[in-house]
Amino acid sequence: MNVKTHKLSNGFRIVTEKMPGLQSASIGIWVTAGGRNERLEQNGIAHFLEHMAFKGTKTRSALQIAEAIEDVGGYINAYTSREVTAYYARVLGADVPLALDVISDILLNPVFDENEIEVERGVILQEIGQALDTPDDVIFDWLQDEAYPEQAIGRTILGPEERVRSFSREDLRRFVHEHYGPSQMILSAAGDVDHDEIVRMAEELFGGLEHRVANDALGAAFKGGERRVSKTLEQAHFALAFEGPGYRDDEIYTAQIYSVALGGGMSSRLFQEIREKRGLCYTIFAQTGAYSDTGLTTIYAGTSEEQLPELAQLTMNELARSVDDMSETEVARARAQMKAGMLMGLESPSSRAERLARLMQIWDRIPPLEETIAMIDSVTMQGVKGFAANLAGQAPAAMALYGPVERAPSLDELLAGRAA
Repeated sequence: MNVKTHKLSNGFRIVTEKMPGLQSASIGIWVTAGGRNERLEQNGIAHFLEHMAFKGTKTRSALQIAEAIEDVGGYINAYTSREVTAYYARVLGADVPLALDVISDILLNPVFDENEIEVERGVILQEIGQALDTPDDVIFDWLQDEAYPEQAIGRTILGPEERVRSFSREDLRRFVHEHYGPSQMILSAAGDVDHDEIVRMAEELFGGLEHRVANDALGAAFKGGERRVSKTLEQAHFALAFEGPGYRDDEIYTAQIYSVALGGGMSSRLFQEIREKRGLCYTIFAQTGAYSDTGLTTIYAGTSEEQLPELAQLTMNELARSVDDMSETEVARARAQMKAGMLMGLESPSSRAERLARLMQIWDRIPPLEETIAMIDSVTMQGVKGFAANLAGQAPAAMALYGPVERAPSLDELLAGRAA
């Protein structure tokens, strides 16, 4: 394995992976702070800060930031999640030093120009409006809020319009001071990279930062509940969630294999029973995502107003049926899909850099790929059925409905039917 790690004296972490035969590289800095680190009055500021990173530094204008990368044929971007904010670039190997210089510049030297703040405020408000006009986006925000009500992890990453309108330059600076310390940063690079050169540059660029005690994210407690928003749309959107394990829990592999078997592909139970046999929808899937101390197993479908009640009930029926008749063949297929998806993804330097940063965030080390594969292979039929039994039994749930959803059964009715 060509993975190498290093930690500066102030806690700044570096991980790289040389991928022989490639002429390109992906490099970025993952900050272990996102929407979950926001206080209520800060909701949306992590995402706002990510936008402002590209709006000018002490040495580069917004245009110069874009030109520096695009002049060499590269690509630069960022994203905010609930636990991470990432700033990354894809360039040719020879331009890795340039990419790291630009990324460090936007992180260490932002000016937060007042005019640019106002411009970007308008852009983010447009982004919020676009999300609200996209039912299969906004429904997951509502589902998250129902799963974790009145908690940072349950709030939308974009933030509510009224808060976005109020953020000031000082608010941005305060969030940086609270959450952008060196021990909260992971520099990850994969592809045509030179580990020693990246460490040398990182020491020069970030080594002078003063170590700060990281502010822990606020805790999570799954509660569950229902949100139903009626609106005249072509489709009724249905989303259901149950609490799953966090990513440090070994049961995460069981939960992921279960969700793949339940609704992870064309051969899955939900797809075959609800779409292929009955024609009740075009899109239906299940997935499991995880955070540091909790997770969600989620089911989503879009269907017509008339067919929504049947689809919702059949979904619960499939949950119950999987406890008794999930087969070894289905579990083996799900294992194979998980392993193949992971290994195929790792053919991209961007995916590799992302994975390395995530593993450093979770474990502060890089477990060998063989270790992860062994964990997937260790999932048993008994474990999968046990996880299924919990969902089909007394586990609390969250549900979000959007569109022509008046005919849909309530969450209490679905759960009562589950227990019958």
